[in-house]
Amino acid sequence: MTGSLPGGLPPAAVMILGALLVPALRGRVRSAWVLLLPVVSLLLLVSLGEGEFGRVSIFSYELTLVRIDGLSRLFGWLFHIAALIGLIFARRAKSRLEDASALVYAGAAIGAVQAGDLITLFVFWELLALSSVFLVWARGAERSYRAGMRYLIVQVGSGVILLAGIIAHARVTGSVAFDLMETGTLGTNLILLGFGIKAAFPLLHNWLTDAYPEATYSGAVFLSAFTTKVAVYALARGFQGEELLIYVGVLMTLFPIFYAVIENDLRRVLGYSMINQIGFMVCGIGIGTELAVNGAVAHAFNDVLFKGLLFMSTGALLYRTGTTKCSELGGLYKSMPKTAALCVVGAASISAFPLFSGFVSKSMVMAAALEQNLDIVWVFLLFASAGVLHHAGIKIPFYGFFGPDSGIRTKEAPTSMLIAMGTAAFLCVFNGTFPYAFLYPNLPYEVTYVPFTPAHVISQLQLLFFAVLAFVWLRLSDREPHELPSTNLDSDWLYRHVGRGVALAVGRVAWALRGSVATRAVATAGNVVGAARRHMGPQGVLARTWPTGTSVIWVAVLLGVLLLLYYARKDLTADCMIPCQIETLLPGP
Repeated sequence: MTGSLPGGLPPAAVMILGALLVPALRGRVRSAWVLLLPVVSLLLLVSLGEGEFGRVSIFSYELTLVRIDGLSRLFGWLFHIAALIGLIFARRAKSRLEDASALVYAGAAIGAVQAGDLITLFVFWELLALSSVFLVWARGAERSYRAGMRYLIVQVGSGVILLAGIIAHARVTGSVAFDLMETGTLGTNLILLGFGIKAAFPLLHNWLTDAYPEATYSGAVFLSAFTTKVAVYALARGFQGEELLIYVGVLMTLFPIFYAVIENDLRRVLGYSMINQIGFMVCGIGIGTELAVNGAVAHAFNDVLFKGLLFMSTGALLYRTGTTKCSELGGLYKSMPKTAALCVVGAASISAFPLFSGFVSKSMVMAAALEQNLDIVWVFLLFASAGVLHHAGIKIPFYGFFGPDSGIRTKEAPTSMLIAMGTAAFLCVFNGTFPYAFLYPNLPYEVTYVPFTPAHVISQLQLLFFAVLAFVWLRLSDREPHELPSTNLDSDWLYRHVGRGVALAVGRVAWALRGSVATRAVATAGNVVGAARRHMGPQGVLARTWPTGTSVIWVAVLLGVLLLLYYARKDLTADCMIPCQIETLLPGP
């Protein structure tokens, strides 16, 4: 179906334009307005149904502002749900800047997944970057400012690369339609790289683990929901079945495990865990079968909920205690029992326990790998699944709430936070227990996969049991890596140490050469000024008063030279014209 948009604006504009009024509102009126906007936007989205809406022509290119189909519909619903839960959780922040930024950020994510062309996608792609950085800066710390600057540079760089790819792709194909593409051309390769930066591909991922832990306690919840999931959608839309993504996804599931195990900051642990979970989605998109793509989309939906729940539980810890360091927490289940219980639900969901959401989505990707005879890929994904239980399923609730008592005593999380966490926890259990009620029927392709088979349930319980046993053994034997109050670097070592060292070395060389270069420059400038003064100064040659007779002689000389040049040019022209005229008069062969 093709049609026009109500008011000529896409659903994303409801939150983006509504954010403009947030700074002018106060108290409960602002809270009501902020919570109303995602509800109105969702109702508008549902009323449109499937089809393409808002077509416009710009410079001979056909743009489609809104495209709703089996792939974009579920992402649109998901982002509205995530925005509403996140805004409820952020009610205690009382920051107009954070509310406005979150609304624009969520609206940009919705606009990106509904974009029917690459130009519209690029506009929302950049708006995602510009709006989300304020959720990092809103914390007001020096570390947050520096992390936000690095985050902004990477995100804007992703947009620049995407734009270059769009231009190159449009010149080759003559179209900017956002459909399935094949790598191999400059344009599509650049587009894939732009998507990969936002999806946190290996070696391009440091912006995530760097910036997310430095955001506000509620800002990290929004960040976990939108940026990377928009990239997952873009990969599913544009590069479904690209074999390279299988191996990129497998690598993404593996390497974060080792860094998350030794990390001391719980929100940084969740950052690595996010890359691990995105790896399952990227791998499923690379496999490209209907089962694999359904698994990737379903896992993206569930990941936003259970990862958001875990970020909210650690955010509640940060709000009440001022820290999320493993070395400073422990025993808080006594003070925050409800938050601890909700955190366990998120941990069980990300670990794929039966009857929790991860169980019904992650296994679809692994089953698709077996269907395509990708046995080695399946083994790596199985190993990654066991690692998730250790670094996210056990470590976060254990060190945050159930570990050795830190002596901290505080209040339970505020009611608004508990409502937001409770909503996310309910959806995690609902999707995991009744996947056919909502999740499976709304996936892009028809679902024939059955998650609750005896073989699947028993094998998953065995995997989880032995992973728990491994953690207990490592803990009792004192072989588990200790969480130290330090900053762990992975590939960001290249620019934090090597790059910084190169910059300092260049600076030292420039400083050493400064004296000699400055001396030469001053001497050269002095010579130029002196020569100009000698010739054009008050006593210079050109400033003197010349006698009339001398002036007449010089004028006559110059006139004579000009006459000689004129007649010489005339003779040369005549010599060239005569042969040409003779040749013209001669008959042809």
